[in-house]
Amino acid sequence: QVELVESGGGSVQAGGSLRLSCAASGLTFSSYAMGWFRQAPGKERDFVAAISWLGGTTYYADSVKGRFTISRDNAKNTVYLQMNSLKPEDTAVYYCAANPSSLMVLLTRGYTYWGQGTQVTVSS
Repeated sequence: QVELVESGGGSVQAGGSLRLSCAASGLTFSSYAMGWFRQAPGKERDFVAAISWLGGTTYYADSVKGRFTISRDNAKNTVYLQMNSLKPEDTAVYYCAANPSSLMVLLTRGYTYWGQGTQVTVSS
């Protein structure tokens, strides 16, 4: 049974930082591209960042480029999202997801497995 468990969310003031983690089990982690998405209340789930199987290629939404960094540790079956210079508009539930083909990494439909999400709240 595949399980993705996010952690590290919380409340922070604008300009602050958080580091999200996503621990994976039940799959060959190094065979999956991994992504982070977020969903604010009343809005669609949006792409945030993605990383290739071995971590050599990363992708970012324009809204987070230069502020967020995605990384992975295949020995620990974990993907991370370092979030700096947080803004109130970053407030959302953040989800990690696993993509078996590395295609459509910017799209929700490219991902097979999803975590339950972790709340990030940024106050002004």
